Amino acid sequence: MRLLITGGGGYIGTTLIPYLLRKGHKIRLIDKFFFGKNIINENKNLEKIDIDTREINQDHFKDIDIVIDMVSISNDPSGEKFQESTWEINWGSRIKCCKLAKKNNIKKYILVSSCSIYGSTNHDIVVNETSNANPQTTYAKANRKAEIDNLKLADNDFEVIVLRLATAFGLSKRMRFDLAINAMTLNAINSDNIPLMRDGTQWRPFVHVKDISRAIHHFCEINTKKLDSKIFNVGSKKNVCKLADLGQIVKKSIQQKNNKDKIKIKWYGDPDIRSYNVCFNKIEETGFKSKFSIKFGVDEILNAILTKNLTKTPDTITLDWYNQINAFNR
Repeated sequence: MRLLITGGGGYIGTTLIPYLLRKGHKIRLIDKFFFGKNIINENKNLEKIDIDTREINQDHFKDIDIVIDMVSISNDPSGEKFQESTWEINWGSRIKCCKLAKKNNIKKYILVSSCSIYGSTNHDIVVNETSNANPQTTYAKANRKAEIDNLKLADNDFEVIVLRLATAFGLSKRMRFDLAINAMTLNAINSDNIPLMRDGTQWRPFVHVKDISRAIHHFCEINTKKLDSKIFNVGSKKNVCKLADLGQIVKKSIQQKNNKDKIKIKWYGDPDIRSYNVCFNKIEETGFKSKFSIKFGVDEILNAILTKNLTKTPDTITLDWYNQINAFNR
């Protein structure tokens, strides 16, 4: 298939695009390549277009079968720092992309969203795709607005699929150390401390970046017209836990692999009101199941650091890098 992918030059895209190329797809990638245009290797089936997605036009949709709209200003701190740009990109450019896809007779449009749209929920409640959204941040609010407005464009000839990703983790070519599991692992190795936001009772779902790639490919391949729902949480029950328990999982994994016995939990900040225990039954009913555990992710990051194949660099902290390169001045 011929795929148009927006925002594929970051943490998820640098795992997803090689995966899709190995599956035989042809890809047109639109990105500003804040982390370098060569971070994704050249390939005869890959066309790279270096533009801001706010400038996307209908020429980019020529000869395309499916659109995978991933572009976003990533994470909550960046969303709060660059609120105007977050709304313009995470909502505005994705509305534009969806409308252009429909205008150009694309049959399927996939919006990559986030479980963060659930926001703050009762600790005793497990939320699913029909639960009320309660986004707490600019990043989450813009994602939710994009979901609502793009789903309205769907009709019998134009499918809109929404994938709400759990919090990502694991190794990727464009590494991020501002994601919970990745950051905990790095800090435990370098300082014997695992930073945890108080008070640890918050629920969070997690999904390996390889499973995100597998899920997106899954929804490209299957017949989604027969599905009752068009919104799917992406993750698995085995990777949902309270943050305090997550700290213990990371601690135990590193102690087993690296013989570190002095790792401590280091609490910081005010209690985070965001908490969402998420159900993933619906995606599993389509035949998709996540493969990779939290322990797998910790182990692979640990091995990469210990073998000197991975280190913290300025571009591994998203907000710091955006600030350093003055990312959102057009």
